[in-house]
Amino acid sequence: MSQSLGDPGGVLVVDETGFLKKGTHSVGVGRQYSGTAGRVENCQVGVFVSYASRFGHALIDRRLYLPKDWAADKARRAKASVPEDVEFATKPAMAREMIARTLDAGLPCAWVLADALYGSDYRFRRMLEERGQAYVLAVRSNHTLRFIDEWGLVQSDPAALADALDAGQWRSLTAGEGSKGPRLYDWARVWLGWASQEGFERWMLVRRSQRDNGARAYYFAYAPAGTSLAELAGAAGLRWTIEECFLRAKDDLGLDHCEARSWHGWHRHMTLVMAAAAFLAKLGADQRRTAFAKRDKTSPSAAAA
Repeated sequence: MSQSLGDPGGVLVVDETGFLKKGTHSVGVGRQYSGTAGRVENCQVGVFVSYASRFGHALIDRRLYLPKDWAADKARRAKASVPEDVEFATKPAMAREMIARTLDAGLPCAWVLADALYGSDYRFRRMLEERGQAYVLAVRSNHTLRFIDEWGLVQSDPAALADALDAGQWRSLTAGEGSKGPRLYDWARVWLGWASQEGFERWMLVRRSQRDNGARAYYFAYAPAGTSLAELAGAAGLRWTIEECFLRAKDDLGLDHCEARSWHGWHRHMTLVMAAAAFLAKLGADQRRTAFAKRDKTSPSAAAA
């Protein structure tokens, strides 16, 4: 994967997806929120990591979320062959483990991206910061922010900080290409003067719909010093790549057609589908690398050299 998709500008993306079920015997199944359905459903939920670069994108790691009632039920665990060393873990905790493992493997990564479930977890952010890993992570509008100014401790939240922004602080920027062309939003950022490693800066990033000023999204960004607002907006926009991975893997390869009920069966099915998707991603990446190489050879700068 590193040889095919690996690129210094690549990003790691974390997200979960749901697998709707009718029964109660499949491992990890229960009434829980499914992003796929957009509501609480009887389903399994898997946490996934994807990698995306200019050469393509693919799912690279996965783990089934085991709700507390499942983790504590010895009879159900035994029937579904859940390993004894598997304990209850929150989704952010699983994400921390998978991202750390991927970074340890040496896959080049410019940014780690995730939605508010993960971005609001300080342990996830701290783990990345301790590794010197840049990120753009969504957070909730009411996430508590505390500052110390000349008057003492000030408490606020992203929505309140965004409300205080002047009109001149907003810029129209693209968050990448969509099916109908560039996805344009208004963007602004607020410097967060918290302590950070040398060479890094902390920002709160705000994305606003150009059709509805009240429709906003918020992010915490830990970025190399000097990173522009346009670069932060571009990074934030790459989170959609994991949604495309889910869509392709489900529609074309049967990611959501797992009939196995056991822990090992679920992970084996996901692994096989991900391997097939990775093979297709490699074919596309090889074609892109060849096209980029030909373009570079025929560029005016290459001809002049």
